Amino acid sequence: MKRLQYLDTPVEYLKGVGPKRADLLREELEIFTFQDLLHFYPFRYIDRSRFFTVSEVRADMLYVQIRGRITDIQLHGKNRTTRMTAWLEDATGRIELVWFRGFKWLKDQFKPGVEYIVFGKPSLFGSKFTIAHPEVEPVTPGAINQDSAMQPVYNSTEKLKSMGLDSRGIGKLVKTLLPQVRDHIRETLPSHILASLKMLPRDECLLNVHFPVNDILLKKARARLKFEELFYIQVNLLQNRMLRNSKLQGHVFTQIGDYFNDFFHKHLSFSLTAAQKRVLKEIRGDTLSGRQMNRLLQGDVGSGKTIVALMSMLMAIDNGFQSSLMAPTEILAFQHYESISTMLRPLGLRIGLLTGSTKSADRREILADLKEGRLDILIGTHALIEDVVRFKRLGLVVIDEQHRFGVAQRARLWSKSQVPPHVLVMTATPIPRTLAMTLYGDLDVSVIDELPPGRKPIKTLHQYDRNRLKVFGFMREQIKSGRQVYVVYPLIQESEKLDLKDLTDGYESIVRDFPPPRYSVSIVHGRMKPADKDYEMQRFAQGHTHIMVATTVIEVGIDVPNATVMVIESAERFGLSQLHQLRGRVGRGAEQSYCILMSKDELSIDARKRLEVMVTTNDGFRIAETDLQLRGPGDIQGTQQSGILDLKIADLTQDEGILQFARKQAKRLLEDDPMLDKSANRIVRAQLNKLYPESVQWGRIS
Repeated sequence: MKRLQYLDTPVEYLKGVGPKRADLLREELEIFTFQDLLHFYPFRYIDRSRFFTVSEVRADMLYVQIRGRITDIQLHGKNRTTRMTAWLEDATGRIELVWFRGFKWLKDQFKPGVEYIVFGKPSLFGSKFTIAHPEVEPVTPGAINQDSAMQPVYNSTEKLKSMGLDSRGIGKLVKTLLPQVRDHIRETLPSHILASLKMLPRDECLLNVHFPVNDILLKKARARLKFEELFYIQVNLLQNRMLRNSKLQGHVFTQIGDYFNDFFHKHLSFSLTAAQKRVLKEIRGDTLSGRQMNRLLQGDVGSGKTIVALMSMLMAIDNGFQSSLMAPTEILAFQHYESISTMLRPLGLRIGLLTGSTKSADRREILADLKEGRLDILIGTHALIEDVVRFKRLGLVVIDEQHRFGVAQRARLWSKSQVPPHVLVMTATPIPRTLAMTLYGDLDVSVIDELPPGRKPIKTLHQYDRNRLKVFGFMREQIKSGRQVYVVYPLIQESEKLDLKDLTDGYESIVRDFPPPRYSVSIVHGRMKPADKDYEMQRFAQGHTHIMVATTVIEVGIDVPNATVMVIESAERFGLSQLHQLRGRVGRGAEQSYCILMSKDELSIDARKRLEVMVTTNDGFRIAETDLQLRGPGDIQGTQQSGILDLKIADLTQDEGILQFARKQAKRLLEDDPMLDKSANRIVRAQLNKLYPESVQWGRIS
């Protein structure tokens, strides 16, 4: 049985917490133990050494600290509307203080003639300044600079604040905790790294990151804790990569045979880009190496990842192996099946499609053919990972839109062969370099960074709701020219909570402005039956309808070259990645295509920046970098499933230099001691096992 360490003590046993506060800390901040509280770092610091006069207060100040006397304390309103006001006066003027709660015990705390220190955020109402719920304490010899002048600020929530655990309340708990746990804080970096990098000991760092003695020590403490966090991520990823490269044998594709050559020379109707050729060469090198390929293929929307995957599958078939391609939705799986079957028809290869909608009789035939080796390629959804799916000789697994699948799901497909199949995971969501280094540091990464020739850049326009008639006129012009239009909504039905355009109302509006029989409109959303959804999709794809009204269900897997206009309603409510994916549904033919971003007039700063970025660039990698800066790594679609991005103090938008340095140090350490067997590095192995107890089990899975 594992021995309970002191830092594993439940947080309720800390003085000042108790069962009720502990429950809230667990629910709101995921703070379960002393250790969790110790690693709940401040997100900024306030300089409490500076005092302002009332006359110096400005509306743009984040906070202000004033010395003065409190007068004219009054209660206003009744019952729930009651509030308490007071005035703080100094030699230069006076400012109003207001409390909407907690004033019953405050009212009698303020003494006439006593000087107080008031701290809070000033707000301008009309011509007067107000500070709501300020911190107030009497001026005493120890009140000024009683701690460090740099006061930590912690994230909190409304529920926690109602229990007295605002930033200051959490700070008090940490202050209580630190003396109790200091002797139990263990070093996590080897002495040779600490010495060579001149880093502070870990206990000093934790003390100074919460209550810094001065700015110099704070910077040193934060730098060391950020390095440590990123260092262990990189050690884990790089060690897994080394293990895979040294120990995991892979199928050797010895030849490029008739299927690959016939398709490339006789049936490929377009020329591959230099980027596609480069990636195929990298894949060829992997499959010849004798080790299992584990490669991430990044490519912007429409860059031609599917053709690279198809030609990789032909390499496998030429060497007597089967391939599988797993997609996250039936729509995308069906589209892959249709396009790949069409392209490979002249070669006479056998291709199957397996999804949740596959009929029982067809399913039995597919499973039998697969097991006996009569199927060369199996395309499908999550249905591919079912236990009944058995391959005769699986050589290559392609996983599309890999961020949609959890690690365990991918592992079940990966393990359907005694010798691990080669794995190619694809994503159309460009990943910033810092994020890729952190998430996929154990994979080989290929990038298709150019579009096929003949593709015209999509023109993106931002229009406000008041310009809707102008947009409708443009849609009519495009339809008159023989083109088709998408109109995408964030919601299916009207919501009382969200002020967003909805598909149901939008469909009715579109039909009114584009009436039959002159115009025909399709509708697709996630609540429709798969058969009905496919029927509407096919009508649009075959040109029988002019306009497709849809939700984001069409974000991936729809390829209609004749569609040249994408109208996105309430575009300000979509993330950059999703806007970019939706825009990629057009621009797939030779005609000029357009993306029109519709929004309300009043936009937040972030929303306006997102729309501006979409208008100014089609570069998915630049968009991804902006997305990372605006939202932070924790919100990037699909990254949470990795289990890697639970960063406590490092910030990938700001700490790329530290990340690269940490990776360099991790690489140097593992090159010298791959299994961390040296006595000097046992501290690293122990910490690695603590942080990633399942590392060996999962680290070999793409």
